[in-house]
Amino acid sequence: MLAGVLAFSGPAPAQERPGFGLDEVVARARAMAAAPYAAPASNLPDVFSKMQFLDYQKMQPRRDRFAWSELGTPFKLAFYHQGMQFNTPVRISEIVDDAVHEIPYDPGRFDFGDLHFDREQTSKLGWAGFRVMYPVNQPGKDDEIMSVLGASYFRVVGKGQIYGLSGRGLGIDTGLSIPEEFPAFREFWIRRPGPGDKSLVFYALLDSPRATGAYEFTLTPGSDTLLDVKARIFRRAGTTPEVLGIAPLTSMFLFGPNQPPPTYNFRPAIHDSNGLAIHTGAGEWIWRPLNNPPMVALSSFAVEDPKGFGLLQRGRAFSRYEDLKDRYDLRPSAWIEPRNDWGKGHVRLVEIPTADETNDNIVAFWSPETLPEVGHAMQFDYRIHWTMDEPAIMKDGPAHVWQTLRSTGEIYQSNLIRAADGTLAFLVDFKGEGLRDLPGNAPVVARISANDNVEIVGTVLQPNPAIQGWRLTYRVKVKDSTKASELRAALELEGRTFSETWSFQLPPLPASMPPKDRERYLNLLR
Repeated sequence: MLAGVLAFSGPAPAQERPGFGLDEVVARARAMAAAPYAAPASNLPDVFSKMQFLDYQKMQPRRDRFAWSELGTPFKLAFYHQGMQFNTPVRISEIVDDAVHEIPYDPGRFDFGDLHFDREQTSKLGWAGFRVMYPVNQPGKDDEIMSVLGASYFRVVGKGQIYGLSGRGLGIDTGLSIPEEFPAFREFWIRRPGPGDKSLVFYALLDSPRATGAYEFTLTPGSDTLLDVKARIFRRAGTTPEVLGIAPLTSMFLFGPNQPPPTYNFRPAIHDSNGLAIHTGAGEWIWRPLNNPPMVALSSFAVEDPKGFGLLQRGRAFSRYEDLKDRYDLRPSAWIEPRNDWGKGHVRLVEIPTADETNDNIVAFWSPETLPEVGHAMQFDYRIHWTMDEPAIMKDGPAHVWQTLRSTGEIYQSNLIRAADGTLAFLVDFKGEGLRDLPGNAPVVARISANDNVEIVGTVLQPNPAIQGWRLTYRVKVKDSTKASELRAALELEGRTFSETWSFQLPPLPASMPPKDRERYLNLLR
């Protein structure tokens, strides 16, 4: 049974820290950044370190041992057990009346299923992370709405959503030829919620060989669950990251209409996200459909003081996915909305090859152009919207890209039979309030461009009454398949940009790719 604040195995000393909050965590992060990095050591016995994923999943929190069950608050707290790569304990404390109490590890909070091991082997273990429960779908039903597990990863859902893409606290050297560094949350402080609270506040301390960080998170469940983040990042003395990734998002794209699968599949698409959206500080909206490239591909968009960016799942109809098991139609988009000035930098997109949907192969983040001196905190405040209402992100904005389709280019012959013309065609559908009421003869034009590796063969722009929008057919030829091909398009009306900018990359093929595989891949493009 829970007693008092939490069911402790013994008295927990209260640390006298009046008004504990972000400032205390910032002081810890600043002091750590001034000292050499000390990597935590694994404390896992073999039975846990060699565990497979299916066995790790068997270690589930007991619902009758959720923390805060007797406090009358709609929030509940559960924990993750150590195992597999989660091999170092994470310290978790609770803030009660501004005093900090560590929550001691207790194996009694878990149901271990049919796992067999000496229970004494858990005596020196700890927590790997935690879960937040809240009745977001119906009163009285505890739904898991946030998961915090591994490095600085977290996942969040709102009403009617299921887990998909992940957020991270920080990325370092993501997508470069040098090894990526994965900063990790080492300690958490969770403020005990009251009966009437609609939000949960917690703090996190991040550590890494080249950076430390202090974070304040405010989680507000709802149809769109909101996660407000205050991040204070420090460079570690004597080190300089090549690329610092702020507000990273990690997702999966296997295939979709803009990149069909190499083999037949009844699913039209498998992805947690299908595009990167950016709202620049200058007011431009950009839509970049995602790829599953043959080798790692990097894209960068110069943005000063971004108004927003995110990895989105555009298109919510079940027919777009046809997957009863994984329900990609219910996976949320994540939209980052900066709340202070971020200065000059780039939104970066990293696309990594994957052969199946079990690997997250997409990363997007903002990278500052310059880093401050050691000892000075970089301050980034932002809100993450976990949403399935993607059109609302562009409310009062221009028309958006409804879908991108890839096809073999074709022409009508004199006998009215269509024939391939040796080109690659993209069909881009634009939709939005401004387009819906336009007459079919409105003087809408497409502004198109491409880099030097692309020959634009022809374009056709026409109304698409099926979606009350417009369709652009864009036929191209790639000159050198070992080089990246960049295409852009936007709609204009009477000299004014009327849509977001569609920005697409055909990733390069490796020069070392065997001719047979190259021809097979090029056939997919055609």
